[in-house]
Amino acid sequence: LVPLPVCGRPVAQALSALFSREYMAKINPMQFVQQVRQEASKVTWPTRRETTTSTAMVFIFVFLAAIFFFAVDWLLSQGVKLIFGLGG
Repeated sequence: LVPLPVCGRPVAQALSALFSREYMAKINPMQFVQQVRQEASKVTWPTRRETTTSTAMVFIFVFLAAIFFFAVDWLLSQGVKLIFGLGG
């Protein structure tokens, strides 16, 4: 890659050239699907146990965050009521 100037017309020209059809590989749809499947086969997919554990951790942390924000909201509302004497 060529370093791009900071501002102005050269940036637009460089980006235009970078994304022009000259630089894009021309492959047919079958080759594209084949390459996608080939790359997907290289991925290390999580096991069922890893997926279940990760999902459980997400639910636990969402629940804890909800409790935390509920508590902060309640404390702030109590502080506003105490300062302004609103909400009876």
